[in-house]
Amino acid sequence: MVAVQAISKKVGASHKRLRPLINMVKGMKVNDAIILLELASSPWSVSLLKTLKSAVANAENNLLMDKDVLRIVRISADPATPLRRFKPHARGRVGKMHRRSSHITVVVDEEVA
Repeated sequence: MVAVQAISKKVGASHKRLRPLINMVKGMKVNDAIILLELASSPWSVSLLKTLKSAVANAENNLLMDKDVLRIVRISADPATPLRRFKPHARGRVGKMHRRSSHITVVVDEEVA
């Protein structure tokens, strides 16, 4: 069958912060992954959950797939362009700050029986 994906761009978390959550749900069934992300204590699990639910909705509405047999095929967080900011330092100097962001990609497909 054809895999279905959803992408969230410019999420305000670095890909390093999202990686532990991604490794936790990689390869799981969608229903189990949704429950796990809802119970996760990380504030970034909300944006990951939103992208996962979007991929499931795309699969249900566009290709008429059943939610109960969907599995996460690929999930990744790639670095996006960082926001460059400046922070005041001592003696009138300036320090650079990079507020990192990332693109979250979730691909789901039906489980092969």
